[in-house]
Amino acid sequence: MQALCLPSIPGTAHATPGRQWNRNALAPKHSRRTTNCKPTQCRPRVYLKVTSDTSIPVNPQGVSKDRSHTTDYVVIGSGVGGLSCAGLLARYGYQVTVCESHSLPGGAAHAFEREGYIFDSGPSFYSGISSFPSVNPLGQVLDALDKPLKCETYNRWICHLPEGTFTCVAGAEDYRRELERVGGAATAREWERVEEFMAPLSEAAASLPAAALRADPLLITTLPAFLPSLLKSGPRAALLQAPFKTLLDMVGVKDDFLRRMMDLECFVLSGVPANGTISAEMTFMFGERNRPGSTIDYPIGGSGAVVGALVDGLEENGGKLLVNAHVEQVLVGANGRAEGVQLRSSKGGGGGAVINATRGVISNASVWDTERLLPSGALPQVYKQEVEDTPECGSFLHLHLGIDASDLPEDLDCHHVVVNDWSLGVDAPRNVIVISIPTVFDADMAPPGKHVVHAYTAGSEPWSEWVGMDRTSKEYKDKKAEAVECLWVALERVIPDIRSRAEVTLEGTPLTHQRFLRRHHGTYGPAIEAGKGTFPGPGTPIPGLYRCGDSTQPGIGLPAVAASGMIAANTLAPVWKHWELLSKIKAW
Repeated sequence: MQALCLPSIPGTAHATPGRQWNRNALAPKHSRRTTNCKPTQCRPRVYLKVTSDTSIPVNPQGVSKDRSHTTDYVVIGSGVGGLSCAGLLARYGYQVTVCESHSLPGGAAHAFEREGYIFDSGPSFYSGISSFPSVNPLGQVLDALDKPLKCETYNRWICHLPEGTFTCVAGAEDYRRELERVGGAATAREWERVEEFMAPLSEAAASLPAAALRADPLLITTLPAFLPSLLKSGPRAALLQAPFKTLLDMVGVKDDFLRRMMDLECFVLSGVPANGTISAEMTFMFGERNRPGSTIDYPIGGSGAVVGALVDGLEENGGKLLVNAHVEQVLVGANGRAEGVQLRSSKGGGGGAVINATRGVISNASVWDTERLLPSGALPQVYKQEVEDTPECGSFLHLHLGIDASDLPEDLDCHHVVVNDWSLGVDAPRNVIVISIPTVFDADMAPPGKHVVHAYTAGSEPWSEWVGMDRTSKEYKDKKAEAVECLWVALERVIPDIRSRAEVTLEGTPLTHQRFLRRHHGTYGPAIEAGKGTFPGPGTPIPGLYRCGDSTQPGIGLPAVAASGMIAANTLAPVWKHWELLSKIKAW
């Protein structure tokens, strides 16, 4: 199962301005469960608190005296895409500084703590990070940075559908049997035809590792080794760039239940149904999930452990991460080239610190937020119009709960997906809800006898419902309580008495995402539908300015943003260093 990468909800572990987190602030005890890593290699570091910045001088109040310096590259934003790019650039030998506006690293994947509960702010599903070599882009980045993770592996999650309970299992035969049990024999027969049709495409999609990609002519030196596997799918390979609905149409899928399930699978993965999800993404996912022995991973320590591993990889290769470092503007020289960034000034100060970038600036911010960081007139008008015209996914509603776990079943499943009404469409607001109970796998994320619960709408909440509201008003608080009622109702399908069990309750809305992620409209990302448009590469019209993250290829989702970071870093690195990295992670 590919990972959802969702915007976050705030915690209370806010940093003193100008400081950096404590790498050892909270490291959960080793799980008693079997994992795929040796504990000595994989103790997770979950960054929840801050200490003095070790790389930039600070005064006793924790506010940087002057963070100005010169580096090779500045990366704006410490989301998974930005950290992947920065870590690999540092590994390639460049000086790299990452500027994070928040007090904690990780962007949409950061972790936070409240009253002893550790909450994942975003990602719920992971795969391909528990062992190396990996076909998963995030696994490839962790491998390149020598950062294995301790993981709990499992193979199922529960869908609560209008038809009843559907148990999704990693494994082709188990999945087919469940389709037949819930949908009937006709559903299973059509799925078998889809599997047969997808088989060569799944092999082709998996045969080209994201680590091999770069967005320059030197791609011809890294791509040929993988062409034989790509060519095995023949003319059918052109379908990899088509919407997954086109593939289903070619197979002749008529079964309503199978169509609905494919829409759900696409939406949970990419934020759009089958008519907008690229076939390469789905064929890769099904190929990975349905191979013999396939499992799903949960990193011990949660998403914070993933972020911690990426930050450690950056710093161990000489890179720097600055938190509470809000980029006010990308600096563009008289020659039209991006030359660095200016940070927001501290209270009572003058102009903010300037970080000069001799080689370039890489923005992990969204396409809309990146455009706002540029000086007036820096972008060609045609490009500005393209930015304004980029469609956007919806935002999110969240409930983060700390609950009493007394007398709950020991075999409680971690992940659940609730669909309320097929007729509304999977992308209808508040219709599909995802639930995660990570303490099923890592009890150290909550006090003894407690569970962490996270429920959220899957990128479908309209920004228009919330725009202009005052977050301190009674109107907002009442609307928020009314909005998250759908999450409570969904949770009651898993834990019927969950309301009475809740001891910590945190609610989040699109305004939460906009505020804490500095994210345009709190959006999941661009809603670029396959067949109607393509995500751009890392380049921009401004020399020296590059991009990575979910506004660039391959698109939305945790594996995709990790891939985007790799593509950007590889493009900027000498090709011989790129070859060495491919050899290191056994990609060829």
